Amino acid sequence: MFCLDCAADADAAAAALCSLCLAHNHRDHHTIQIRRSSYHDVIRVSDIQRFMDIGGVQTYVINSARVVFLNERPQHKAGKGAVANICEVCSRSLLDNFRFCSLGCKVVGCSPHAATAAATATATAARRKRLRHAHAMASTSDSDNSTSPAKRSFTPSTPPPPPTLPPKRRKGIPHRAPFGSLIVEY
Repeated sequence: MFCLDCAADADAAAAALCSLCLAHNHRDHHTIQIRRSSYHDVIRVSDIQRFMDIGGVQTYVINSARVVFLNERPQHKAGKGAVANICEVCSRSLLDNFRFCSLGCKVVGCSPHAATAAATATATAARRKRLRHAHAMASTSDSDNSTSPAKRSFTPSTPPPPPTLPPKRRKGIPHRAPFGSLIVEY
């Protein structure tokens, strides 16, 4: 549980509260509960809607509760095919007509300096891509110039290593217990 009233004060430290502190010192304060789901911090939509507009943020249903992610989630793999909607901040693929994947992305995307920062980031990424392309072209042309007919070697290269066999199964032929056929009668 976190107290929103105390976190807004500059003197108070924003720390988690135990149930005892919450009952005594923060009785009339606005509190929210941050939960963990699949190693990510989430907040229930019903809790956060009272304090913040979450319009444009994609919501998820986890354990029959509608939640939003607090922080940006990493994108593991490139999407398959064309994706209609992506997060304006982290470019994560989204469903429906959402603009952001998490509350953190919405805060960054809706800040007054977000448009300037996004334009700068796009320009920097384009510049890096051009430099990488120019470097790749230069290294290709250098390698083409260095291979003259007099320097070519006709010796065979080292053969590739033989393919490894998959490991053998541990279980062999099933065997009966040695005294399984012995029947003792009294």
